[in-house]
Amino acid sequence: MFERRNEQKRWLNYLVAALIISIVIIAILIAVALCGKGGDSGKVSLDDYQAVFLDNGQVYFGKVINPHSDYVLLKDIYYIQLKQGLQSQQEDGTTAPPDITLIKLGKELHGPQDEMYIVKEHVLFIENLKEDSKVLQAIKAHKDNQPE
Repeated sequence: MFERRNEQKRWLNYLVAALIISIVIIAILIAVALCGKGGDSGKVSLDDYQAVFLDNGQVYFGKVINPHSDYVLLKDIYYIQLKQGLQSQQEDGTTAPPDITLIKLGKELHGPQDEMYIVKEHVLFIENLKEDSKVLQAIKAHKDNQPE
């Protein structure tokens, strides 16, 4: 009778050990799958321009250098400035569209360098710009008009 109980305990111990090992293996596979999705460096094209959307509503356009670091490095930076005068209403009563200007970072009062380190936690998402993007066309036009 004691032998039978000992044998049942032994099988129960094997079963519990197998269950624990299975749970650990499944947890490791899930962790690898989740890390693999977030760590795919192929999603941000390092040769192209990106739009970087921040949690304060600001959007910067430039070249992301290290998207998976604690600080996202952005270079060759532009941002959009909306200008709308006090007299924004047209003669026919409709509202005039805002004057949208693409600004190159660096001419501001505080004289920043043309690179920005953004805390990763403040980045909502990053988008690669397509070749037919109006912003990318404006960046290229700006670069074409700059003296060398």
